[in-house]
Amino acid sequence: MLFDSFSNPALALRNRIVMAPMTRCRADHADAVPNALITGYYRQRAGAGLIISEGLPVSDRARGYLNTPALWNEAQAAGWKSVTDAVHAEGGRMFAQLWHCGRVAHAALHADGSAPAGASNKPAATQTMIPGPDGKPVAVPSGQPQALSLQEIRGVIAEFAHAAKLAMQAGFDGVEIHGANGYLLDQFRCPAVNNRNDAYGGSLANRYRLLLEIVDAVAAEVEPQRIAVRQSPYGLGNGMIADPEPLKTYPWLARELNRRNLGFLHIYCQTADWIHEAGHSMMPALRDAFHGAIIACGGFKTPPACEAILARGHADLIAIGKPFISNPDLVERLRHDAPLAKWNPAVFYAAGATGYTDYPAL
Repeated sequence: MLFDSFSNPALALRNRIVMAPMTRCRADHADAVPNALITGYYRQRAGAGLIISEGLPVSDRARGYLNTPALWNEAQAAGWKSVTDAVHAEGGRMFAQLWHCGRVAHAALHADGSAPAGASNKPAATQTMIPGPDGKPVAVPSGQPQALSLQEIRGVIAEFAHAAKLAMQAGFDGVEIHGANGYLLDQFRCPAVNNRNDAYGGSLANRYRLLLEIVDAVAAEVEPQRIAVRQSPYGLGNGMIADPEPLKTYPWLARELNRRNLGFLHIYCQTADWIHEAGHSMMPALRDAFHGAIIACGGFKTPPACEAILARGHADLIAIGKPFISNPDLVERLRHDAPLAKWNPAVFYAAGATGYTDYPAL
């Protein structure tokens, strides 16, 4: 099953392996335009049925890390066109992950020095990287956020829609809306962070209102069957507090996405445990609620683990992260049960080709 093709009414993939989105910080922060190094990196990994790009900030204020390539202007779209052309030349398909880091950010990362945007004024208990006095990255606590006003929320929705339009212009095969991992849309979802008393706070429907309004705005630019939404049930990353009713929360959203005929729901298990448990309730509940393709992510490294969740019918595609970093030919290695090269976390976010494009194929 893992190496079988997949298709929906809008898209055909040659296998069911997805390269998961992973921040790699190889762009120039000044312009956030993807460069030749980034093009080569994705070209090497085009054997995946689908590549989901690293998170692409939809505006300057959406940035939360140093040197991440972005997608809010024409120059960035032109840079990504080189990437998608390279991936397509190798027979691959690629989605742009649209990203707003929200409170996981620092004013030093924003051209106008603006404070991080948040669902509320509650800061994130996490760090980010900013330019140090010598220009080299330094780790600092995330900055004090400012709760978005209603007018600013409308602006964020427009930014996602504009980025989606640029993604189509840049030749992407679809887009993923990043609603997971403690970033802005997850901050609105989280009742421990979102203390708003307007239409975007309080009830579950209100806390998911921004995400769904973004989905609707993006769907005006991209065919719904080419849209994915990422969620991270039970996730505590970037200062999140466990959802008090996860088996209510995430299936509720899944039903709303299903009603909109979205193509993909991407579920990331940050702890790489419960998603592998046949008896766990979450994946069956999501399957009942969502009739498009479910992408499962979190600790999948071997064909048997991938095949098991596919055989249960709890997922249609398997997203793999870190093994793709050190194995550009990961699909073929898995197909032939070849050994996997180890990754080097010391250079996950470093500049240059080392630990990025210099991992050899078999």
